[in-house]
Parts: sequence; C-alpha cells; structure tokens
Amino acid sequence: MAAEKGTPTPTERHQLGDLVLARKETLRLSYEKLAERCIDPQTGERTVKSSWLHRIATRLPVQAPGVDQLRGMAAGLQVPLRTVQDAAASQFFGLDSVYSPDENVRTMVHRYEDLSPEDQRKVLALIEAFRNS
Repeated sequence: MAAEKGTPTPTERHQLGDLVLARKETLRLSYEKLAERCIDPQTGERTVKSSWLHRIATRLPVQAPGVDQLRGMAAGLQVPLRTVQDAAASQFFGLDSVYSPDENVRTMVHRYEDLSPEDQRKVLALIEAFRNS
C-alpha cells in the first residue's frame, strides 16, 4: 500500500506518534479515552478519532493533522501546544524547532538534528543575534 501524501515512510521520523504513545502510557488511557480528551479549546469539538491516534502511535500512514487537531491533541495529551506543534512539524515536514537558551525565540530549521555540532552552534548564534538586535 502506498503511503498517503505527507506521510513518513518507515525510515523517516515519528516524533508525533512517539509523543502520543508516551503520553497515552503515562496517562494510562486507551486510545478511545485519549481521543475523548482531545477537545479543541477554541471550538469545543473533539478533533481526532481513536483509530487515528492508534495509527500514528503504531507508525501506520496518517494524514498530517491540522491546527485544530493539534490544539485538541495538546489538551488531550496534557502537554503545551508547542510540544505537539514541534513534534508534528518534525514528523511530517522534517522541521526541527530550535529555541534560544531562554526559550523566548523559536525558529524552524529543516533537519536541524542532522546538522553537525558546529552548524547547530551557528544556528543558535543566528537566533541570539536576531534576538539581541
């Protein structure tokens, strides 16, 4: 079966799926109970189905979630929205969030984790340069 557009292949990233699985285990919830908690605080609507959560956690093909789904997942997983956003950006788009040391500035870098330590330091220096200007 071909993977859906925007879906990672087995050799790609699984940050959002891993986050779902880890939080599901920590909260000791079934996929159904977890899905029931994924309520978008802006709309009051349930944003994901238990089958979608199961598929992403077990590394099966899924479509990338939308903003409302991410907000609902943050609520259901009991994590900050940016944690869910960062995991989704990394898994579906290969973008890693890089934060300033005080975490007041965030930038997205394509495959930051794959950069050499020297290039990672350069990215952090750029963040600091813009932050201080």
